[in-house]
Amino acid sequence: MKPARTKKIQPIILHEGDFLRMVREGRWEYIERNNCRGIVIILAMTDDERVILVEQYRQPVHKRVIEFPAGLICDDPKHKNESVTTAAKRELLEETGYKAKKIVKLLTGPVSSGSSADLVTMVRACGLTKISDGGGDHTEAIRVHEVPLRDAEQWLEKMSGRGYLIEPKVYTGLFFLAKPARR
Repeated sequence: MKPARTKKIQPIILHEGDFLRMVREGRWEYIERNNCRGIVIILAMTDDERVILVEQYRQPVHKRVIEFPAGLICDDPKHKNESVTTAAKRELLEETGYKAKKIVKLLTGPVSSGSSADLVTMVRACGLTKISDGGGDHTEAIRVHEVPLRDAEQWLEKMSGRGYLIEPKVYTGLFFLAKPARR
C-alpha cells in the first residue's frame, strides 16, 4: 500500500517570537524554531558504565526534569556553521564538564511530529574525560548525575517518585547504551 500523498500548502506564520514561530499549514498548526538548525541529544557513559544524565527546571512543565545532555545546533552566531558532532561536543562539555574523544551518530527523527517541526539527532559520546564541573551556560542551572547503568531504571523510578519528570527519550538512550559502542 502506497502512503497517501499530501499536497504542499503555503504555510502562514501566526506568531513569531525570539526563538519559536507558530505556523498554520492547512488545518495543521505547529511550532518551528527560528533560531537553530536542529537539536542534538548526547548519550554519554563513562568507561566504568556510569550514565551521564542532567537535571534542570523546565518552565513549560513547571518541574525539574531528568534528561540526557542536549542542545541546539547553530543556535548562536558563534556557532553559525557547526556540525552535529561539534554541537554535541560543545553541549556535553558545557552541561556536564565531560569532553568526548568521539561522537557516533545513532538516529535522527521528529521530537513531537504532531505539534513541532523539530528534528532531533541522538548521538553516543565515547572516550569521556571529566575536565570541569559543567552546569550549563549563564542561562542554565544544570545538575549532573552519574548513575550506574545497571541501576538506571531503579534510579529513574526513585526520581519519578520524588516528583521529577523523566524525559521519555532517556529510556531510548538506555537501550542504546546497553548495546556495545560502535567504534
